[in-house]
Amino acid sequence: MQGLTIYLAGPEVFHPAARDIGARKLALCAAHGFAGLFPLEENEAATDAAVTIYRRNLARMHAADVVIANLSPFRGPSADPGTVYELGWMIGHGKRALGYSTDPRDLAARVAPDGLAVEDFGLADNLMLACGLAEGGFPLVRGPALGADPMLDFSGFEACLRLLAG
Repeated sequence: MQGLTIYLAGPEVFHPAARDIGARKLALCAAHGFAGLFPLEENEAATDAAVTIYRRNLARMHAADVVIANLSPFRGPSADPGTVYELGWMIGHGKRALGYSTDPRDLAARVAPDGLAVEDFGLADNLMLACGLAEGGFPLVRGPALGADPMLDFSGFEACLRLLAG
C-alpha cells in the first residue's frame, strides 16, 4: 500500500491551529510511506470564494487514492457535514475510505432525547457512515477516550494509517 495519496477530510480546517494540525497529519502520512492532501494550504485565504474552495477540494479528492475522515462529533452529536460529503464522494467514486472518531461512545448515547427515534445499533455514528466504511473493509476506528481538545488527538488517525499500511 506504500505510495498512496490520502485525502485528509475533517473539521480540523476550522481549528485555530489548522495549519499545524495539517502539517502534523502530513508528516504522519509521510512516516508511513504515504502522501497526504490536507484541504487547507498556505495559498488559501479564509476569504476565498466558497466555490473556489469547493473546486480545490474536489481536485484533491480526484487526485487521492484514499480518504481518511475525522468523523468525531463536530458542533453536535455527529460528524461534520462537509466531511461526511467528502467521505460519501470518495466511496461513490470507488476510492478506499477509512474513518475515525475521537469519541468512544455510540451515536445513541450522544443524542439528546427530543421525541424522535434514534438509531441504536451500537455504532459510532449514523449507519450509512459506519456501514459504508465497514463494507469497504475498514471499520470506523473509535478513540479510547475524549480529550481536552479532540482535534489534537491523533491516535485514531494513526490507527487508520496503520490499517492502510497493514
